[in-house]
Amino acid sequence: MSVDAAGPLDHTFAGCLLGEAGGVSWVCVLVPGSVALLGTGRAVKVSGTIDSQPFTTALMPTGAGGHMLPVKAALRRSLCKDVGDDVTVHIDQRVS
Repeated sequence: MSVDAAGPLDHTFAGCLLGEAGGVSWVCVLVPGSVALLGTGRAVKVSGTIDSQPFTTALMPTGAGGHMLPVKAALRRSLCKDVGDDVTVHIDQRVS
């Protein structure tokens, strides 16, 4: 897949919901192997499921050579999950 190619993906992994200390921040899951999977360290829009609940979001660069998947509060509420909880993520589509 080229750096800018949209298309199907099949990447499943388990991760922990992480949040930054100090107040308002994103809650996210680190995406293992993301640069190799996507061919870029830039932001990439993807879709898939977290614990079988659908999502579409942009994977954001971590600044350390990988990506993080932000998990919105509404999705966390529907999953009954918060910072420190484990989730299973399946990325099935690269949107951009």
